[in-house]
Amino acid sequence: MASLAEKRMEDAEDHPIDQNTEVAARPEELRLLEALLFASAEPIDQATLAKRMPDGVDVKAALAQLQAEYAPRGVNLVRVANKWTFRTAGDLSWLMTRESTETRRLSRAAIEVLAIIAYHQPVTRAEIEEIRGVITSKGTLDVLLETGWIRPRGRRKTPGRPLTFGTTEAFLSQFSLEALGDLPGLEELKGTGLLDSRLPSGFSVPTPSDDVALREDEDPLEAGDNLELLLAPAAEPEEGSGS
Repeated sequence: MASLAEKRMEDAEDHPIDQNTEVAARPEELRLLEALLFASAEPIDQATLAKRMPDGVDVKAALAQLQAEYAPRGVNLVRVANKWTFRTAGDLSWLMTRESTETRRLSRAAIEVLAIIAYHQPVTRAEIEEIRGVITSKGTLDVLLETGWIRPRGRRKTPGRPLTFGTTEAFLSQFSLEALGDLPGLEELKGTGLLDSRLPSGFSVPTPSDDVALREDEDPLEAGDNLELLLAPAAEPEEGSGS
């Protein structure tokens, strides 16, 4: 692929655009990046793109230039979970409404659990329940697992070795986040009215980490852990949660 890309760049150099033409010269690497990104069904990381480009191309700078070019267009170049992809401009999403599939709304309990996992990961079911103050039903976790937005990370090195949970790249993609650090902080949550302005003294919102490596208090998952989770007996329904 690289050799073909190099040939294209050589051809462009052999046949330069006439200076008198109104068409502005455009770096060939931008065309190559466009082709790779449009042809890919999934977002592509910078390292993979670099392997497909000719030697000496500053892929980071080329991506930034391509992103700037597409910023005012109907299709934008965006970075999701540290990978690049083309997406319909956010202000034109209404055009796609007739194409969208109707999905089931998440319950309030599921939204609360998802938010806790996103901000506190890695976190266990018991820790989620301690934060929420109510029992978390197995069904709530099952729904989030089915969406692909959360995953079992490992097992906590405590008695009973409970599963720890974290978010996935699908979660970042769904909410158009480049990284977990882009989640709103305390002041942003207050400003949108999602948090009471009269919060207890010392209240804080944790800064989530994108580090996928297991922590010192986590053991790796074992064979059958996912199946064990799905087959676990259901807990009592959550009071007042409707889940």
